[in-house]
Amino acid sequence: QVQLVESGGGLVQAGGSLTLSCAAPGSLLGASTMAWYRQAPGKQRELIGSVTSGGITYLVDAVEDRFTISRNNAKNTLSLQMNSLKPDDTAVYYCNIRRAVTPVYNYWGQGTQVTVSS
Repeated sequence: QVQLVESGGGLVQAGGSLTLSCAAPGSLLGASTMAWYRQAPGKQRELIGSVTSGGITYLVDAVEDRFTISRNNAKNTLSLQMNSLKPDDTAVYYCNIRRAVTPVYNYWGQGTQVTVSS
C-alpha cells in the first residue's frame, strides 16, 4: 500500500509558525489532487487545503489568511506553511493524494502532530 510521508510537525507557541511537508511516490500517475487534512481529538477529520495538478489552490476560510499551500507536481510533494498559529490549530495533520479518473487512487500519510500552546 502506498503511504505518504509527512514531516515538520512539532510544538510551537501561539503566534508562531511551522511548515509541514509531504512526499508522495514519484511513480504515481498524474492528474491528481493533493491535500492537507487535520483531526483534533474527538473530532472528525477536516480538509484544510488542496492543490490540483493544474495548480488550483484552495484553503478553508478558517486558515486562508494564515496558511499557504503549495505543490511541486514533478516531485509529487506538498507543503503547508502555517503562520500565526492558534491553539485551535492543534491536531494531527494528514497528507492525502487522490485521483478521480481511472486508474483511481486515494492514499494517506500516517500524520504529523502539531501542538500550539497558549
